[in-house]
Amino acid sequence: MERSLKEVIRQIPQASIRGTVLDQTINDLTIDSRTVQPGSLFICLKGVHTDGHQYIGKAVELGAAAILVEEDVPPVPGTVLIRVPDTQKAMISLAPWFYDYPAKKMRMIGVTGTNGKTTTTNILRTLLTNTGHKVGLIGTINVMIGDVVETSHNTTPDVVDLQKILYRMQQAGCDYVVMEVSSHALALDRVAGIEFDTAALTNITQDHLDFHGTMEKYREAKALLFTRLHEGTKPNKTAIFNMDDPSSPLIMDRVRTRVMTYGKSSANDVYPLSFHVGAKQMELKLHTPAGEMDLVLHITGEFNVYNVMTAVCAALAEGLKHDDIVRGLDRFGGVPGRFQLIDAGQPFTVIVDYAHTPDGLDNVLRTARQITKGRLWAVFGCGGDRDRKKRPVMGKIALDLADVLVVTSDNPRSEDPDAIIDDIQAGLNDAPANKEIHRITDRRQAIEFSISHASPDDVIMIAGKGHENYQILKDRTIHFDDGEVVRDFFRKGNKDA
Repeated sequence: MERSLKEVIRQIPQASIRGTVLDQTINDLTIDSRTVQPGSLFICLKGVHTDGHQYIGKAVELGAAAILVEEDVPPVPGTVLIRVPDTQKAMISLAPWFYDYPAKKMRMIGVTGTNGKTTTTNILRTLLTNTGHKVGLIGTINVMIGDVVETSHNTTPDVVDLQKILYRMQQAGCDYVVMEVSSHALALDRVAGIEFDTAALTNITQDHLDFHGTMEKYREAKALLFTRLHEGTKPNKTAIFNMDDPSSPLIMDRVRTRVMTYGKSSANDVYPLSFHVGAKQMELKLHTPAGEMDLVLHITGEFNVYNVMTAVCAALAEGLKHDDIVRGLDRFGGVPGRFQLIDAGQPFTVIVDYAHTPDGLDNVLRTARQITKGRLWAVFGCGGDRDRKKRPVMGKIALDLADVLVVTSDNPRSEDPDAIIDDIQAGLNDAPANKEIHRITDRRQAIEFSISHASPDDVIMIAGKGHENYQILKDRTIHFDDGEVVRDFFRKGNKDA
């Protein structure tokens, strides 16, 4: 994409210019000085940990054609400085325009909620792809443009990167985009310029209170996806709600588009008539407006019943037919790190899951309990520099649902791993005598301890990191993959451990 610098300046209200504006061309927007290339407009943002104004020199060295600033900085020979009162606000209005509003040219499905976003969006991608659509996917694990996979660094990227990704998707011929929409993205307006066609809520449970402060503010951030859905010019919009979640009625009353609901009650548009959970698959019969659906799914757990219902509602809202939905669900093989069975030839079951919230841990442990004949192990920790309030809550959930607890590190970040475990252990007070609790700070040692002490018929749930193949420590990020640790242990000759 290219725009003349004069056009760019006309799009920025209250801009004052320092430097000579000639016939310069802007071919890229970026907030990261390391990605500046000749012709870039470098946007200086003030963040919590860094200030883009400090990197103007580097951006100029790399060939930036112009710099967007909010501070009074010295002139830069050969580079145009564009000063505005607030670079964040200027960026939010500039980025969608620069990339020619790509979201208006594709059907946009947004899925928000504390848990279930990744599985739901991946189901929808499968359903749409199998019906002949070219689909872009933006989520926690990756970005997909058709079948091309790229690593994702944020659940929802910043507004510049997001518009750039959407532009690439539109240029590649995508007619649909399915994306996870985080509460941070909604609160910080990262989805500015995107007009969604269908929006779905999975659930709202405790998470990100370090950012939002209260559950009410967290819910209101999520609500923005639905209360703004009617805005714009696109037709046939639908808001989808999980009526078993107490937040849904509080948001639904303010929605000004068509609404679809799902949940256990027969008052909903989509609800389960029956389901049977097995270790590796699940049988599910759904009532839907398009008729009953008899499903045999390659994913399992009651929480996945909800994910499937969310996806079915969205698929029906987008006009997919009954048989296409059933066929597509039959082909869906699950998502890495979401209740993922790790089979290394061991005589017991090992499951890796991304569950890192109280509700997420509760869901996966309850599902694991249904398939456990022996003891249920919970290997888990909590992330550093994140909501501390959930740590003892997660400890109590594990204490209530598992037989053996191994409390360990997750991504400690800048915090002391042992201090995080201390917070978790506040929820383990007055443990019954039949509960076994181990504190092993090193995550690899914790996993290896569990798999070397498990008995046949035991189930080990390794929770918290799921698909992640790294661990964030105070001074560095290391390669770490829970499933890989399990496989390596048995590959090294510990078959009878």
